[in-house]
Amino acid sequence: MKPFGVRMLPLVTRGERYANGQSLRDVADLVGVDIGEQTILPPEELARRIETILVAEQRFFGQMPEDQMQREVPGRPRSFANLAWHTFNVIDAWLEHEAEGIPLVVASYARNAPKGKERKSDILAYGADVERRFKDWWQRQGQHTDFEEEAETYYAKQSKHDFLERTTWHAGQHVRQMMMILDDFIGVKPIDPLPDSMWAGLPMPEKVWDDEKPIK
Repeated sequence: MKPFGVRMLPLVTRGERYANGQSLRDVADLVGVDIGEQTILPPEELARRIETILVAEQRFFGQMPEDQMQREVPGRPRSFANLAWHTFNVIDAWLEHEAEGIPLVVASYARNAPKGKERKSDILAYGADVERRFKDWWQRQGQHTDFEEEAETYYAKQSKHDFLERTTWHAGQHVRQMMMILDDFIGVKPIDPLPDSMWAGLPMPEKVWDDEKPIK
């Protein structure tokens, strides 16, 4: 990493060139692989799915027992409570970019629930607020956005359409994790679980989590 002045992973290098591993398009270009034309769902469909994700995460986290909220997800020091908060924050980071003109930086996704706002009611209120603001953004601005414009993100040169797609599957993957936590690790059946068809057309990982580490 030192020769390139890069301080984040994943990183793919080839000779004196490198690509951020978060952009498969850039990695393919670096190593000479033709991945063909990539089809992205229309912005209006991505927006519809984001709204569904926001409502679902509030529903699922609302089922979380208070005494289970500080258990940690596999492989990283993130509580179940902060997993829910992070899911909402992924979409809030999009709103910061579009509604406030704030570029997406590494720290945008590294935030947790603020001190004093860590109760279930606080996190659900945050989710409801993001839901409200996303719907308002779509009605006022989103439908008129040029999604071919370049987005300001830390990991790759990409369009706003690319960024919106990433926002959708990133938040969606965390909703899948919350459903699995409730069902498999807490023994609570998720209310109205999202079907697999919800992820059709998105570059979702096959697994909800790697098999390497168990829930603590």
